Order: sequence, then structure tokens, then C-alpha cells
Amino acid sequence: MARSFLAVEASMSSPVSPVQRRSCVPVQIGQVIVGGDHPVVVQSMTNTDTADAIGTAIQVAQLARAGSELVRITVNSDEAAAAVAELRTRLDDMGLSVPLIGDFHFNGHRLLTKHPACAQALAKYRINPGNVGRGKKKDEQFATLIGFARDHAKPVRIGVNWGSLDQELVVRMMDENARRTEPLDTAEVTREALIISALESAQRAEELGLRHDQIILSVKMSGVQDLIAVYRTLAARCDYPLHLGLTEAGMGSKGIVASTAALAVLLQEGIGDTIRISLTPEPGGDRTQEVIVAQEILQSMGLRAFTPQVVACPGCGRTTSTTFQQLAQDIQSYLRQQMPVWRTQYPGVENLTVAVMGCVVNGPGESKHADIGISLPGTGEVPVAPVYVDGEKTVTLKGEAIAVEFQKIVDEYVTRRFGGN
Repeated sequence: MARSFLAVEASMSSPVSPVQRRSCVPVQIGQVIVGGDHPVVVQSMTNTDTADAIGTAIQVAQLARAGSELVRITVNSDEAAAAVAELRTRLDDMGLSVPLIGDFHFNGHRLLTKHPACAQALAKYRINPGNVGRGKKKDEQFATLIGFARDHAKPVRIGVNWGSLDQELVVRMMDENARRTEPLDTAEVTREALIISALESAQRAEELGLRHDQIILSVKMSGVQDLIAVYRTLAARCDYPLHLGLTEAGMGSKGIVASTAALAVLLQEGIGDTIRISLTPEPGGDRTQEVIVAQEILQSMGLRAFTPQVVACPGCGRTTSTTFQQLAQDIQSYLRQQMPVWRTQYPGVENLTVAVMGCVVNGPGESKHADIGISLPGTGEVPVAPVYVDGEKTVTLKGEAIAVEFQKIVDEYVTRRFGGN
């Protein structure tokens, strides 16, 4: 039976329910708290040689200033481990307290033993159960890593990755599956192996003395549907905070779209306490792009606010001029550049919305909905640009200095509205 118009209208007008976050224990990482009732945290990772303390400090600073709240660094050699304490000091001298996470594979047990200053300088260790050794050595080396975390009061992320999954576990589970009356397919067994690896490793870490509230889990895959399925199952089986990320997401739009498709579904279901967007940068590309994408996912979903948002139309045959496109780009870049200063001077400015529209069709309406908006003239329209502030038309700009004048209006609005907090 068809629903009545009134019923449809009522359902459309009802308020959107906020995302109900999955319940989990909070974990302290430096001054950042992950999980519990705390906001989803943005994380990133350097791609510099950590042995180069100066170069790595520069990149960590760039990531932190872009908004990365945790930064992971590779610790893969004696030279890298020896540089970590200097790196921490350099960041402290810059006034950057961003926690550093040490990424350990294969030889972490040896590096932490040989470089105790590294063990102390890091805020968290990332351990991959598939890369800590084989057989008896695996148990011993895992215990060494957990022992350092326990003794230095450092949390650990147990990060399982399907590209480096514990092969002994996989063989065991495949053999068990083969004996089933109705065997599962290989993909299902692989997903279950990821979950078992994470949960068994977490249990072993607690047996070795690491507290329950010092453990974060991740089970990363590169397929969108696989990632969604495995995290849904893991979330239902534990109350550890979960770190989300589509591993090996790829380059450019492919990596951004795939990461967004996977993480948005999980975040909407309340799953995920930290996120990282693992983009392959273009040669010489800006590493901070992964931070910006992570922030924009969270802000677009209404989960957090990081920087003022610019609403802009896509353009059409009515907007053959590139003026509005250039203004939208300039304003968006300007707002993001100002945020390191504005974040401390103008609390709440990250919730600002600015509309830059290209013609009279939707321009005035969108401008009225935004905090500040400008409706530029489209093809054949009168060459004037009305500006709207808090829904009211305040001034009409014209001439060659529209961009400069509009930016000044934005500055004045930010000072007036947010400067008194």
C-alpha cells in the first residue's frame, strides 16, 4: 500500500539522527585520546627516511599543521631508531606536541632493545603480528615488543594487514575449513583470519601485562567491500578502539573515492575511532593531501569540523567565465591557510560556511543559506555581485577588485563573529 503524502512529508522533515558511536574503551596517546566518547582522530604517516631527523621533522610539522593529530613514522633500522629521540626534540622545539607512532616490522624487538631512547620518545607502537617472526621466534619477539610498551607505559596498535597476514595462522585456518562439511570460500576464511590474528594478539598482549585500555586494533584490506565486512565483524566482537584505513588505496581520485566509499559506510555505522587515508602521492606530491581528505570525510559527514567550508556550483553554460571558479579556489585556499592561526584566535571558525556561486539561478539562494555568500554574474547577467551576510544582502560588488573586496568582507566577518569568544 502506498504511503500517504503527509506520511512522506513527515518523514522528510524529521531531524536527522546523529551517528551513534560504537562503545569502546578510551586509549590515551600522548595528549590525544582515542575511543570512548572522543571524536574520531585523524592520523597520517611520513614517507621520509626517519634516519634524516631534520627532513622527517619538517614533514611531521607539515602534517601536524595540516591537522594530523597523530603521525606515524617508519622505524626500520638502527639509524632510524637512533634518530627518533632527536626528532622528538626538534618537534618540541617547534612547539609541536603531536604524538609520534613507531611503525615496526621484522626487527622492532631488536631496535627497541638497542635504542631505549627511541622506546621512550615514541607515544605509541604499531606492531604487525604477521611480521614479528615465525614459530617460537614470533612468540619471543612479540613478547619483547609488548614488554617495552608495558614497561614504558605506551599503547600499542596491533595492525593486521592482509598483505602480510600470519601465514601459519592462514594455513591452520584453511586446513580447518577444508575439514568442514560446508567449507567457506577463501575470502571468508581470509577475513576471519585477519580478525582472529588481531584478537588473539590483543589477548596475548594483555597476558603479557599490557592493559586493556592500551590496545587499538586494525585489520586493513584494499577491497572496499572486504574492509567493510571485516570491520563490522571485528566491531561486534571486541570493545577495543578501531583504526580505519583502506590499505594501498591507490593514487588520485581512485584512492580518494575508494577510501571514502569504505570509511563513510563504517563511520556512519559508528565504527572507527581513528582514520588514515593511505593515498599514493604523485611524484613530488604533497603528503598533506591524505590529511585533508580525512578531514573532509569527517566534516562532510557532520562528525567533526576542521576548516570553513566553501559551497560552490559546478558551472554550466550560464557560467562561461572562470571568475567564480578562480574565486572559489582562492577563497578555499585562503581559509585553509589561515586555520593554523584562526584555530587559536577564533574558536568556532571551523564551522563557517562560505558560498561562491556563478550565476543568478542558485546563487542568491545558496548565498543566503551560507554565513557569507557571493553570487557572481553569469553569462549575459548584469556585471555585479551581491554579497549576503547571515542571510541578508549587505553590499553589491562590481569592477576588477571583487575578489579582494570579498576576501576583506570574510576577514571582517570572522573577526566580528568569532573574535569575542
